[in-house]
Amino acid sequence: MAEIKIEKKKPVWPWIIALLLIGAVVYYVFLRDTEPRSETTIEVENAVPVDSTTAE
Repeated sequence: MAEIKIEKKKPVWPWIIALLLIGAVVYYVFLRDTEPRSETTIEVENAVPVDSTTAE
């Protein structure tokens, strides 16, 4: 009789985890916002000039 060699399939999940980790590193390095956000500063623009010489 002939001998039949059977190879087990290698798991795919380590490749999936590796791709997710590489994607996270690429996102962190290239796609993150490099300018810090400051929510404490508020810029206000007066649309109507105020005349301080007249009193009501």
